[in-house]
Formats: sequence, structure tokens, C-alpha cells
Amino acid sequence: MGYRTLRQAVDALEQSGQLIRIDQPIEPNLLAGAIQRRVYAEQGPALLFTHLEECKFPAIANLFGTLERTRYLFRDTLKQVETLVKLKLDPKTLVKNPATLIQAPLSAFHLLPKRVRSAEIIRNRTTLGELPQIKSWPDDGGAFVTLPQVYSESSSKPGIRSSNLGMYRVQLSGNDYEQDREVGLHYQIHRGIGVHHQEAIDLGRPFRVNIFVGGPPSLTVAAVMPLPEGMPELAFAGLLGGHRIPLVQPAGLLPMPAEADFVICGTIDPQQLKPEGPFGDHLGYYSLAHDFPVVKVDRVYHRSDAIWPFTTVGRPPQEDTSFGAFIHELTGELIPDVLPGIKAVHAVDAAGVHPLLLAIGSERYTPYSTLERPQELLTQANAILGQGQLSLAKYLLISAENDNPGLDIHDIPAFFRHLLERIDWRRDLHFQTATTIDTLDYSGHGLNQGSKVVMAAVGARRRELPATLPENLSLPRGFSKPHVLLPGILAVKGPACSDYRPGKDPDLLRFCKKYTADDPLNHFPLLLIVDDSEFCAAELNNWLWVCFTRSNPAADIYGIGAAETAKHWGCAGALVIDARSKPHHAPPLIDDPAVEKQVEQLAVKGGPLHGII
Repeated sequence: MGYRTLRQAVDALEQSGQLIRIDQPIEPNLLAGAIQRRVYAEQGPALLFTHLEECKFPAIANLFGTLERTRYLFRDTLKQVETLVKLKLDPKTLVKNPATLIQAPLSAFHLLPKRVRSAEIIRNRTTLGELPQIKSWPDDGGAFVTLPQVYSESSSKPGIRSSNLGMYRVQLSGNDYEQDREVGLHYQIHRGIGVHHQEAIDLGRPFRVNIFVGGPPSLTVAAVMPLPEGMPELAFAGLLGGHRIPLVQPAGLLPMPAEADFVICGTIDPQQLKPEGPFGDHLGYYSLAHDFPVVKVDRVYHRSDAIWPFTTVGRPPQEDTSFGAFIHELTGELIPDVLPGIKAVHAVDAAGVHPLLLAIGSERYTPYSTLERPQELLTQANAILGQGQLSLAKYLLISAENDNPGLDIHDIPAFFRHLLERIDWRRDLHFQTATTIDTLDYSGHGLNQGSKVVMAAVGARRRELPATLPENLSLPRGFSKPHVLLPGILAVKGPACSDYRPGKDPDLLRFCKKYTADDPLNHFPLLLIVDDSEFCAAELNNWLWVCFTRSNPAADIYGIGAAETAKHWGCAGALVIDARSKPHHAPPLIDDPAVEKQVEQLAVKGGPLHGII
């Protein structure tokens, strides 16, 4: 029933041919991460690095590199998890299928962690400097823990019931951190540890944290699960892992998993901050150095057979894509239960997850109105933007199931076609200005600051979408190379943005002013102004990434025939999104050519990556 240790999972993957060993000495500075990214891109095996240079611990990467491998790791417990999810949706399931009574109580029992007095994890001590110093991207500020599980408890109500386990990145070295004594802790807004941090500020005293690395794979997944408040992640880890999570608690410390591979113990002074970063992040850009909490480290424990798990992130898809897909499989059925009327939600990985959210709702206000316009959809959109991590969505595109019951929310071209055939830009845009956005998104006007827009479409098809360029298309000076991305969506190369003026860019205003609302260009309801239209046209993921990571809705959306009525903005012609790079944007992630050459050398005949990349 599930893997109790990371070592057990690694051995099983190797025996089943899903893991390879890399026994050559591998530099943890850039090379290890570059190898992992290349192997992930080929949907290759898990990688056990047995000889990281200047490190005595082996490391495992690409553990969750494919959805199939992730399912394999939890193959013994998925049915039980599914049973409890169904019970949450409909307790009558027990009556309809009494056989579930046999499994459900045992599965629920696994939700309860258990205390033990001794454990392998506390047998050995080490230092921060002896841990694998893995740096993923050339301009990262130092080495990072990339699969950490950060555990904290409420200062006013200590205990597991008020605990949080989250995957918040940890900087091991670099910047102004005291060597072997301090690590940086970066967490985004809307994260559970933030509540504990605020409590500590209110009480005027430090609070303890433990950073778990490794342990049973279920702990890693639990740390990224969007669980309801009141359900500890340690409990879900037991459910997913098929056994109660054993915890040991040395005197004066917080509890820690008895089967963890490493545990870094320390204290956070809630008033002390230090610069953390830069770090190559999952949007495909560096998150820059900003002040974040510091952990004063007093102990570092490890198992005798410890393995250091790591990943790298960057422009999606990456290994964390598998996390998202797996979590959706576990929780997707709960969406209508949590958000009444919503049929499906899709956080688009290629666009960086949070920047673009697609949703299918239902329009049930029709008995009170004969108008074909979004009504209940707007209520549902507000509910989505008020729900946990979904609240970080920057662009929320929502349509009504009534209009196309067979619409697949994961078929992105079909979803855009459906929405663009129906949307009325004069009426169906709804902005939230001067609000919070993802901490890692630099398209806004400051850290955590930006805007959101809801695009809601309902009713009968109102237009045909062109798939070819209009004849005799004339573009303003400085604009060139138009490319059709999808039916109804056109990308145009614009002048470089060197002087950013939110909402008042002279080039964008000049572009929109050139056309009247009845110009054939408006047959394309969506126009993107970009730096490289050929790159955007090369594949779907390219323009999704460019458009939604390089624009701030309230500042970068323009329109042909734009007008404002009673503080509602809309346009009679095409909607125009300025998706060019702006001077304040973070730099994109670029691989080091010399390191990539080293990776290629490992793929020659006789090398460990031969036939894999």
C-alpha cells in the first residue's frame, strides 16, 4: 500500500525500467538541471544522479516527469482516493454501492498521522553546505531547494490541525545569507503559511518552520494540493500514500515525518526580511530579487540512505505540469461542488497556469430575461476569482455550457473559436483594476499588483471567423508581418516598446485609430501586437505564452472603436492586446549554450542519455 520512503519508490522505478542511473560526476551548477529539462522534454525516465560533484548525497530528478509515472507511484491508492472524493460529492454513494463501506473507513483512517518516539530521520546531522547545491539557471541568485515541503503551525493554536505544508521555494546559498546558518523562504500571496506569518507578527514573536525534503512521494504531492481550509496536508498525504504518516518530534522542535530524507529546522523572525532570488521560474522568466522571510537554521537532519529530490522549472511545460494534471484528475470532479454552476475549469499550463483560466459555466437566468447576454456567468466568474489559487487568474475566459454541451475545455483552439464567435467586446469585458496578481508575474505595475479581466460569452454565434489574411491588408508604419494564429486571431509585429505608457502607448493608439469599426481587419475579433509574430505563429503554445505572460489587462488591452459608457469600457471593432515585452518585465530564461553542449555529450553512443534525448 503505497511507498513509505523515497528510496522504496526509486527502487521500484528502477526495477520497472522507469529510471536510469547517471554515475558520471555531474556538476550541480547548471548541468544537473539542464539534464533534467532535456530528459523531461522527451518524456524520458526518472534520473538518479549517484555522483553530484562536491556532494556526498545522491539526487533524484524527473520523478514526476510523466503523468503515467505519477499515476504509477500512487497506483495502489488512487481507487481509495477516488472513493472518498465521490463520497464528498454524494454520500448516497455508500447506499448505492455498499462495497465502498469496506474501503472507505480504512482509507479515512489513513488521514490520521501517528506519533513515533524514534525515527531514521533524526539519526544523522549535516550542514546546509553539505546539501546538494543545485543551481538551475545561469542568473539564479544561488542554489535552491526546488521540491521543498515547508511545514508551519499556528502560533495561537499549535498542532497539526492548524498546520500548513506548502511547496515554497528555499534559497540555500548566495545573496546576503549567512553561510550554513540562514536560508531564504519565498512564498506567494494566498499561501497558507502567510496566515501563520501574520499571526507571529501580531503576537510579536518568532515562529518555527521545518523544511522537509524527500520522504514518501505522497508528501510532495500533498504540499501542492489545493486542499480546503481545515484539512491538513499531512492528512491528505496519508490518504494518498495508503498509510498513516508517522511523525517524530524532537524536544523544542515541530513534528517531522519519520521517513523524510532531509529536514531543515529553523525559526523565522517575522520582522526580518532579506533579498531572495533571482530564480528562473515557471512563467518562463526570472523572478527578480525581492525581500522575503529568512529562516535561521539550527539543525539539519538526514536519513542514512537519503536521496535529494529536485526539479527545475521554466517556461511550461515542465515537470510541474505533471503535478497539475495529476491534481486535476484527483480534484476535477469537485469543481461543481465547490463552485455551483461551474462545469469545468482549465488553468492553461502553456500560458503559465495563473495568467489564463478557461471556464465553462451555465446560464440559468433565462426565465427572467429573453436577452442573450452573460448574466449568471458573471456571478460564476466572480466566484471563481474568489476561490483559493484560482483567484490569481489574470485572464478568465468563460462560456456557457448551454450553447455547446460538447465543448471540451482542454481543446484550446475549439474553446477560443466558441468564445470569439459569440463575444461582444462592447458588453462582455469586465475588468478588475489595481488588484493583486501572481507574485511571479511581472506584467503588472508592481510586485503582486496588476489587473484582471473576465471575458464572458453566451448565446448564438454572431460572426464567422476568418482563417486567412484579408486582401490588401494595410498596416500602420512600424507594424508588419501579420500571421493568423487561429481562426479569428491575428498576430502583428509591432515597434519595440522602449517607453512604457500603460493604456496610452502612442503606437497602439495610432494602430487602433487607423481602422474604423467596419474595416475588414475587424473580421478578426482578436489582434495581438507582439515582438515576433513568426515565433507566435510557429505553434499554439508560443502565442499563449507570449500573450498572457506579457500583458496586464487594464493597461495593455486596446480596441478599435473603443468607447466608455458609465465606467464600462468596450470596443465596437477588434480587441487589441499589447503583448510586447515591456521595459519593466523580467528577463526570459535562456539556456547556457556551453552547458547544453555538455548535455549533448552525455547522449553520444555509450553515454547515459544515449537514445533518450
